[in-house]
Amino acid sequence: MAIRSIEELCEELQGKRKSAAAGGGEKAIAKQKEKGKGTAHERIAQLLDAGSFVEIDEFVTHRCTNFGLEKTKPLGDGVVTGWGTINGRKVFVYSQDFTVLGGSLGEMHANKICKMQDMAMQMGCPIIGINDSGGARIQEAVDSLNGYGKIFYRNTISSGVIPQISVIVGPTAGGAVYSPALTDFVFMVDKTGIMHITGPAVIKAVTGEEVSSEELGGAITHNSKSGNAHFMAKNEAECFEQVRRLLSYLPQNNLDDTPLANTSDDAYRADANMRNIVPTNPNKGYDVRKVLEVVLDDGVFFEVQKDWAKNIVTGYGRVGGKSIGIIANQAACLAGCLDVDASDKASRFIRHCDAFNLPIVTFVDVPGYLPGVTQEYAGIIRHGAKLLYAYSEATVPLITIVLRKAYGGAYLGMCGKALGADLVLAWPQAEIAVMGADGAASIIFKREIDAAENSEEVRYQKIDEYREAFATPYVAAERGLVDRVILPEETRKELFLALNGMQSKRESLPRKKHGVIPH
Repeated sequence: MAIRSIEELCEELQGKRKSAAAGGGEKAIAKQKEKGKGTAHERIAQLLDAGSFVEIDEFVTHRCTNFGLEKTKPLGDGVVTGWGTINGRKVFVYSQDFTVLGGSLGEMHANKICKMQDMAMQMGCPIIGINDSGGARIQEAVDSLNGYGKIFYRNTISSGVIPQISVIVGPTAGGAVYSPALTDFVFMVDKTGIMHITGPAVIKAVTGEEVSSEELGGAITHNSKSGNAHFMAKNEAECFEQVRRLLSYLPQNNLDDTPLANTSDDAYRADANMRNIVPTNPNKGYDVRKVLEVVLDDGVFFEVQKDWAKNIVTGYGRVGGKSIGIIANQAACLAGCLDVDASDKASRFIRHCDAFNLPIVTFVDVPGYLPGVTQEYAGIIRHGAKLLYAYSEATVPLITIVLRKAYGGAYLGMCGKALGADLVLAWPQAEIAVMGADGAASIIFKREIDAAENSEEVRYQKIDEYREAFATPYVAAERGLVDRVILPEETRKELFLALNGMQSKRESLPRKKHGVIPH
C-alpha cells in the first residue's frame, strides 16, 4: 500500500469538511429556504459572534443498518454542534439540520447533543439548542428513544446550574418537545416553529377534532394560550437577537456574577411624573410597564412571556447597571388579580432568578386571587401556593414595592414581609389590608348601615372611615411590615440603595434533599 502525501491527506480532509458543511445537498437546502428557514450552520452564524464558532464532531455518522439506512450515512448525522461566544461570553450550541434525514434524532445525533450538554456543565456555560427535527429516527427504534432520555436527564441535572435555552425554528414533535420544556426559556419563530405531542392527524383519528399544525402548536398558541413558550419572533434573525439580549442579563452559571452593563442613567434620577402613573382611585387601571420604564436604567424592560397570563408582568431590567428580575401585578388586566396561570408564570420566574442569583423586585398592586368556580376547579389553591413557595424558598435579595392595593392572601403571595421580603417600600397611596375598604366596611358596619335611613350615605361614610384607619401604608409601617414609605419619584433611588445594601446577603435553607413544591 502506497504512502499518501500530506497534500492528498489534506485534500481528503477538506473534501470531508465540504461534504459535512453541505448538509442534505442543494435541493434539500433550497426546499428549506423556500420555507423561510436557514440552514443549521447559518443559524449558528446568526446567533454567535462573527467568526467565534468552533465545530466539533462534524464527521460523526450513525451506526444503523436497519431498513436500508446503512446506504445513507451523512457526515454530522443531522446536527451541528460546538461552541462560540455571544457578546464575548462563551456558550455551547447545537443546531439540528432538517436537510439531513429530516433532522431526525438517532443514537449518534443524541450523543453529539449530550456531549455539548456535558461540556457546558463542565465549563459552566449556557447551552442553546436550535430545534428543527422530524422527531425520533424510526429506523433506529429504541436507540433513538434512549437518546432522548439521555438528553432529558442532562436537561434536568443542568437545571439551575447553567442557563438552558431552546429555540424552536421548525417542527418539534412527540418526545422531542420535552427537552425544550425542561429548559429555562423557549423561543419560537412565528409560522415555522411548531411544538406538539401528537399531530393533527393523530388527534383527528383519536378524538375526531380537526386542527391545523399551526393552530395546535404554533408560536402564537404557545406564547398566548398554553404558556409553553416565553418569546416569539417574526423571523429567525429577530429570534436570535432576542436570545442574545436575554443572555446579557444572565450569569454564565449559578456561581457566577451577573454581567454589569454600562449606563449613563443617574441612579438618583427622580421623575415627578411618577405621581401621575398610578391613580389613587383603587378602581382605575393603568399599565404597570410605565412605572418600570421610569424606574429602570434607560427605560429598558425585557419582558418574559408578555402574551400569556397578562395580569402579571415578569422580566428583566437593570438599576445602576446591575441585572434584576421583576414581578409586577398588571392592573390593566383582570385588575391585577392572581389566577392559576399568573401564579404559575410568576413562581417559575422567581425560582429561575433565585437559581441564578438575580435580586427579585416585586411591584405590588393586587386586589386578591381571582374568584370564581372556574378558578377553584382549575386548582387555584395549589397553583396559588406555588407563589408562596417560590418566594419563601428564595435566598436572593427580595425587595417589595407596594404601589397601591395589597389585599388579603394576595398581599402575602406578592412577597410580604412574612414570606421573606428583605425590604418593603410603599407609596403613599398604598392600601395594605385584609380586603378592600368597600368590602370590609360593608361587613364590619353591616348593622349600622342596614339600620340607617340613609343607608347608602352611611355606607360611603363607613368606607371612608375604614380607609382612613386601615387602608394606608402607615398601619403596616407602625408594625415594621413596611420598612419605608416613599414618594413615587424616589423609587429608583431607593431601589438602587437597597440593591447596593443587600449585595452581600447570604442565606442558607435547612439542609435537605429538596422541597416538594405544590403540584
